[in-house]
Amino acid sequence: MDQRYPLHTRTTDNGIRVAINPDPWVSGVALNLWYEVGSFHEKPGKTGFAHLFEHLMFSGSAQVASGEHLAQIEAMGGHCNATTSFDRTNYFETVPRSGLELALWLEADRLNSLLDSVDQVNLDTQREVVKEEKRQRYDNVPYGDVFPRLMEFAFPPGHRYGHMPIGSMEDLDEATLDDVHSFFHTHYVPSNLIMSLSGAIEPEEGFQLVDKYFSHIPPGAKPEHPATVVVPPLTGIPRLTLSGQVPQDVIYHAWIVPPLVDEISDPVDLGLTVLAGSLSSRLHTSLVRTHLAHSVGIANAGLSQGNSVIYSTAICAEGVTPEELEEKLVVGVETLCTEGPTDGEVARAIRHEDREYLSALAHIETRADHMSGSWSYFDDVEEINRHLDMIHQLTAHDVHHGLKTCINPDHRGTITYRRSL
Repeated sequence: MDQRYPLHTRTTDNGIRVAINPDPWVSGVALNLWYEVGSFHEKPGKTGFAHLFEHLMFSGSAQVASGEHLAQIEAMGGHCNATTSFDRTNYFETVPRSGLELALWLEADRLNSLLDSVDQVNLDTQREVVKEEKRQRYDNVPYGDVFPRLMEFAFPPGHRYGHMPIGSMEDLDEATLDDVHSFFHTHYVPSNLIMSLSGAIEPEEGFQLVDKYFSHIPPGAKPEHPATVVVPPLTGIPRLTLSGQVPQDVIYHAWIVPPLVDEISDPVDLGLTVLAGSLSSRLHTSLVRTHLAHSVGIANAGLSQGNSVIYSTAICAEGVTPEELEEKLVVGVETLCTEGPTDGEVARAIRHEDREYLSALAHIETRADHMSGSWSYFDDVEEINRHLDMIHQLTAHDVHHGLKTCINPDHRGTITYRRSL
């Protein structure tokens, strides 16, 4: 592929890894801060802390009142938000070029002095915000409890991927101010931060601005990485049945697979596209067009430490039982794993990946996020430029090998979600 993004990297004296992608065709700048702390890094009995800080980081710092970070960004015509995953917490904003220094100052102030505002009242307030988010996202929506149960189902008890980033409400209720301060001091340090900028900024000026606003912050000790436990594939086809007031019965399958950073991930992902990634995919053709399923999908959760998990979703059409749908779905997966994809299917999957990847990276926000992820997961920002080259080298044989290795139906777990009558 000819598409190459100019990338410039530097590590500051206090340990911040900085990546800059100058783009003369845009007028704004996307700023992406990627702290390498997610639910994977939490200790037993102390879950939900990574996600809690996603909220606390917007509730004030030494020189910024609660809510003012967001208000200041929006006042200049920008936007910002944050997300927490299993492997990282990500803060991001897109601002006009003239607003970049303010955005950097805001980020530096909360990294340097967030705990000045985290008192008992603030902690209690944000705890309640997290509880309400859990009710809205998991407790009070159809199928909301599926993914948390799937992760518990797929990983053994005590595994760091076995709980969701939103954490245990009981753990959060028991969290003290000392617990919260300790978590921040451990993980929110320059040496645990990757910062990416994409847009209307020249590299040297960008590096100078980062130094200007962040160089006074002590580097802190790089957090000790938790031990990585590699989990074997599921065996015996374990099953779990859930029920609730949901529109339709649904079948979910899960496979324990190598992590995102494993070289097998790319061919497997192409195989998933062949299987269920488009309207012409095998499962859409065999299940949706034949009116056995309303929809079908399959995805890799993209976990980076030791293992990841692939999960499929198939919603039963009216009058079709979960048993009927599962039987046909398994046949489709098994056939592809046994026979492998055709050269034409792999070529179409590669073209699909080209479109999806390049369309996403056309946005500077997504580009900055990919830069941070490339450095975090692969220890190399240039992975963003190598990705499609690696995809184009894959053959039907590579994809077949990946599918046989990772999504053998004999190594699946099954969750059946039944509609309560």
